[in-house]
Amino acid sequence: MNQMTAIKNHLKKHKKITSMEAFERYGCTRLSAKIFDLRKQGWVIDSIPTEGHTRYGDATIYSTYRFVSEPKKKGGK
Repeated sequence: MNQMTAIKNHLKKHKKITSMEAFERYGCTRLSAKIFDLRKQGWVIDSIPTEGHTRYGDATIYSTYRFVSEPKKKGGK
């Protein structure tokens, strides 16, 4: 299974993903690029700013990508 398929399956099952999850589970170092490609394919994915902390305790903000819907099937279905 390639990274794109793994990320699609993850979004469908878990409804959200972060860059850290994508890296740890699928070895994906550029989740934002995969999300960009999915959006071009018609997937609806929200970006939610999420507050957290770095490994050093500093405050940071990162994106949590939330699955909304897959592309509509051609032919109205």
